Amino acid sequence: MSQGNALTIAMVGTRGVPAAYGGFETAIEEVGRRLAERGHDVVVYTRGSERREKEYLGMRVVHLPAVPVKQVETLSHTGLSTLHLMFRRRPDATFVFNAANSPFLPLLRLRRARVALHMDGLEWRRSKWGPRGKAYYRWAEQFGVRTADALIADAPGIADYYTHQFGVPTELIRYGAPILEEPPARGVGELDLEPDGYHLVVARFEPENHVLEIVQGYRDSAATLPLVVVGSAPYSAGYTQEIQRLADGDDRIRLIGGVYDQELLDALYANALTYVHGHSVGGTNPSLLRAMGAATAVIGFDVPFNREVLDDDGWFFADADDVAAHVVAAENDRALTATRARNAQERARTHFRWEDVADEYEALARRLADRSTIHPSAKRARRRTEDWAPSSAAKRTTP
Repeated sequence: MSQGNALTIAMVGTRGVPAAYGGFETAIEEVGRRLAERGHDVVVYTRGSERREKEYLGMRVVHLPAVPVKQVETLSHTGLSTLHLMFRRRPDATFVFNAANSPFLPLLRLRRARVALHMDGLEWRRSKWGPRGKAYYRWAEQFGVRTADALIADAPGIADYYTHQFGVPTELIRYGAPILEEPPARGVGELDLEPDGYHLVVARFEPENHVLEIVQGYRDSAATLPLVVVGSAPYSAGYTQEIQRLADGDDRIRLIGGVYDQELLDALYANALTYVHGHSVGGTNPSLLRAMGAATAVIGFDVPFNREVLDDDGWFFADADDVAAHVVAAENDRALTATRARNAQERARTHFRWEDVADEYEALARRLADRSTIHPSAKRARRRTEDWAPSSAAKRTTP
C-alpha cells in the first residue's frame, strides 16, 4: 500500500505500453498500473504503439517517434523523450530502462531530476551485436554507473556483476510472474497438440539462447513427445538455417515461428510437459517466469541466473547430450515432472509477485524524491580489467 504523498514518476527508454514486446515493457505495464492505482502520476514514454490513447490502465502515455533503424531506434526515442521531459514539470523520480540509454542521464540530472537506471542483463555478451555494438554497451554500462542516482539489477547475479566490476551498490528488483491458476480455456488442439504431450521452447534464435543445442539434443534423443519451437531470428539468418537443417527429416520437431496471440501462447506454456529454457546472458528471464507461473516443469541452461530463479528445482543442461537425457527423463518419470511443475508454480506465486515488485519501485521512487543518490561515490567508478564470472559456478545435476 502507498504511504505518504503522491509522486510523479516517469518511465523512459522502452517501447512502452501496452506491453507487446519483452520484459521491460511488461514490467512497466505491471508496475506502472499498480503505482497509478496507488494514486501516483505515472508517465510512460511509448513508441510504435497502434493505440494512440493518452491514458492506459491509469498511466499517462506520451507517444513519440523513433528512427526505424535497429542500431538507433531505442536511442532516438529516448533522446526525444528526454527532451520532452526537460521542458515539462520535473518528475519526482525517473526510471530509465536499458543501460544503452545512459548518455541521456546527464541531461535529466541537469534538471535536478533523480534517475534510476535499470541495467538489464549482460547485453554486450549477445551475439547480435558486432564489435562496435559490444564496445558501446560496455562503455554505456560504465557511464551509467557514473551518472545514475540508483542502479536496478533484476537478479542477484547481475547485482554481483556490478559489485565486482565497479564496486557500486544496486537495487535488486525482480520481475513478477503471471500465474495461471486454471488451465486456459483455449487448448492447443488447433496445433494438433495434446495436454502434457510436448516439450516447448520459446526463444529468439540467437546463440546465447542455445536453441541449436536444444534442437540437436532433442533430435539425438529417444523422446517420443514432439518438440515445439516458438521463435524466430531477427538478426541471424545463418543460425536459423542451421536449426532448420537439424529439424528437417525429424517429424518430432515442429518449428512454428513466432506466436503473438498471447492467449495461444499461454495455452502452449500451460499444456507443455516441459519448457526447455536456453537463455544464458540475461538475469531473471520473463519467459522462464511465464513457464513457472503456468505450472510447467523446466529444463534450463546451467547458469546461476536460471538456478537461482528455479531454486535448483529442475533439470539443467550444459550441452546437447544433457538435453537428450533430460527430455527422456521427464517423459519417463511423470511423477517427478509433475512435482517439479507444481513446485515451479508455487515458487513463482510466492517469490515473484508483481505487488512486491511495485512495492520496491515505489520505495525506490520515494528515496529518489527525497534526494537519495549513489552519485558522489560512483561518479569515478572504473571497470576492473579482469573478466567477470558468476560468483557461484553452475553445478551439474542428474535427473
